[in-house]
Amino acid sequence: MDDGFEGDPKLLCEYKHDGDVLDLQFLDQERIVTTSSTGAVTIFRFHQNSQTISVSQRWPRAHGYPCENAPCTGVVCSSPEIVTVGEDGKIIVFRADQEEVIRVIENADSSTIHAVTYLRTTEILTVNSIGQLKLWDFRQQSNAPSQILSLSGDRVPLHCVDRHPNQQHIVATGGQDGMLCVWDVRQGSTPFSLMEAHSAEMWEVHFHPTNPDHLFTCSEDGSLLHWETSTPSDMPSFLQGGRNNSMISRSAMAPAGGNQSLINAWLSGDSSKGRLETTHMLPSQTLSVNSLDVLGQCLVCGTDGEAIFVNRQVPV
Repeated sequence: MDDGFEGDPKLLCEYKHDGDVLDLQFLDQERIVTTSSTGAVTIFRFHQNSQTISVSQRWPRAHGYPCENAPCTGVVCSSPEIVTVGEDGKIIVFRADQEEVIRVIENADSSTIHAVTYLRTTEILTVNSIGQLKLWDFRQQSNAPSQILSLSGDRVPLHCVDRHPNQQHIVATGGQDGMLCVWDVRQGSTPFSLMEAHSAEMWEVHFHPTNPDHLFTCSEDGSLLHWETSTPSDMPSFLQGGRNNSMISRSAMAPAGGNQSLINAWLSGDSSKGRLETTHMLPSQTLSVNSLDVLGQCLVCGTDGEAIFVNRQVPV
């Protein structure tokens, strides 16, 4: 890591945000997008020279019902595009530096959409409060999802979603029951594997961006877990998170339920055979861990105790 991660964290600037911040993402090096409990979507610009932050653009009532506001629950950015989801069941597409909304899918969901992420450049994934994972293709004019996957049995709300950075058909979700679900969106309509993770709601799940054999989850139960796949030696290199395009396309042919060595370790979900190892990353159970992020060997999380924990030596 560069020297920018050395020393204690220090406050550079602050800004009074209207409503609770329910999600935030960097749009680029200088701009951050936030979503609010008031339904607003705001782009903030960080001014490096003056070490200040200002509002660059704002959509005050992006999400809402006819007579009241609805919280904007999630955002994902691929500059200049911004996609938000809300309690109102809407999906909204914005472009930075453009006031008009690009697209609104009004009744994308009859329930609350809790989170959103990109699957590919023109496709997004959303999770909702009735245990569904939906795939949306923006190339289609239709306002219907191109695919719906769901938990069987009880419709447990899903709160978070992330996709494998190299093998984009592999998707992880977490929900109200604390279970970690791994899905293969190429086939089937239910999770490929389910793993007991937390004793309460899972608030965030993240694959490590450059070493996706590692995954991190945090929960209402006050824990932050580091998941690591111990890949069997007979697994081909193209299933071990390789970046080569030809390797990724070959890995897409791995059969479901076929030769175990041809299935990505995340899809096997078998911790009893030593394929998955979990490590508690916080010294003790604390108040709810609401958010986490990871880059290189640096892991950051925020808790209900108004504390930010920073670990600069994550073994990845």
